[in-house]
Amino acid sequence: MAAALEPVIGPGVTVDGLAREPGGASRETWSFVARGAGHPPRRLVLRRDPAGSAPSGLRLEGALLRGAHRAGVPVPEVLVVGDDGAELGVGSLVMDFVEGETIPRRILRDESLAEARRHLASDCGRVLAAVHRIPLHEVPGLPGGDPVEQLRAIVDRLGQPHPAFELAFRWLGDNRPPRSAQVVVHGDFRHGNLIIGPDGIRAVLDWELSHLGDPLEDLGWLCVKAWRFGAPLPVGGFGSVDQLVAAYEEASGRTVDGTALHWWEVLGTLRWGVICIVQSVTHLSGAVRSVELAAIGRRVCEVEWDLLELLAADGSPHGPDGADEALVAPEPPGTLHDAPSPVELLDAVAEFLRADVMTGTEGRLRFHARVAANVVDIVSRQISLGPLQESAHTFLLQQLGVVDDAELAEAIRSGRLSHRHDEVSAVVAASVAAKLAVAHPGYGA
Repeated sequence: MAAALEPVIGPGVTVDGLAREPGGASRETWSFVARGAGHPPRRLVLRRDPAGSAPSGLRLEGALLRGAHRAGVPVPEVLVVGDDGAELGVGSLVMDFVEGETIPRRILRDESLAEARRHLASDCGRVLAAVHRIPLHEVPGLPGGDPVEQLRAIVDRLGQPHPAFELAFRWLGDNRPPRSAQVVVHGDFRHGNLIIGPDGIRAVLDWELSHLGDPLEDLGWLCVKAWRFGAPLPVGGFGSVDQLVAAYEEASGRTVDGTALHWWEVLGTLRWGVICIVQSVTHLSGAVRSVELAAIGRRVCEVEWDLLELLAADGSPHGPDGADEALVAPEPPGTLHDAPSPVELLDAVAEFLRADVMTGTEGRLRFHARVAANVVDIVSRQISLGPLQESAHTFLLQQLGVVDDAELAEAIRSGRLSHRHDEVSAVVAASVAAKLAVAHPGYGA
């Protein structure tokens, strides 16, 4: 790190306090302080692709950040991009640290940010107008293409059928608005990628999904329900669509069609559902083992519900109204819930506890992390083995003429089954072995 920063900061660079930051499902984020001879300490951030992953375009992201700065978008200053510093490799980006809040629930609830929340939707509109002013020639190599076709291709490759997704695809095809002029689209403008202070938006982060497209894509994405985090207001949980649109129109000179914006909100919601599946598959395939990625797979049903609500609001007969029947209709085993399976989710949690928590802690916390990992393993084994074990146990109890362990215990105590001692002993031994197979499979070999 010091060698990579010397051309920027000067000779004699020292690096202190290198620490992995939480969050970031697809990339690592590290913070540190760099000091150069004759220069004050400078707090910086390193973003990098996880070890072993394919390069994801951080060099292009660096060009985007620099172009965004020139267009008036609040972004961190970039110091090192990709192979500008060979010591860091091509999948890296070093930039200034920007003080502020990124955690959505704090942004939506902290009293210190109350004033910022009042104008945050308008701020977003003005910042997005600046994003869409970035000259295309400054960021050559940005991908483009039809977003609906791209999502369809991804869904087909994933091989996970979702009827609600198919309803959304059909609606999007039937109601597509006219195409507009292409601009630089941020692609992920939402909570978590905005640094917020009491004065408003201080920086726009994570440009890795930027591409050429319709400017309304960014506005529709910001309106997706997933980014409200339980708050009622439709724009990020902090503002109204009217605030967002009015500020955007004033700053950009474009007119926003409400019907088209709704279309892009539907597409954004569908896109988030597909991303959830992709994230879980990334974990399940072993490409990046992560409890966070595993858990995201179980959010797909939330997105399906959001899509049904959006389609119902547009007059579709296939919305949540009347869904009570579907909630009680029988489903064949194994077809209702999405991947990962319960056992796969638990395996991810156990891996996280052992590989991250235990190695990063000591003493009481480390011990309890080990206990927690063992508990997760127990639950996982019971889910896998339990149904068959319960069936076998019930069968064996029936052979003895009792309905449960309580009655068997009473029969042993009373001597009612003394004449079948060997059979009773065999059933008890079988039940204990079954419980050991779940709780401690190595016990007694």
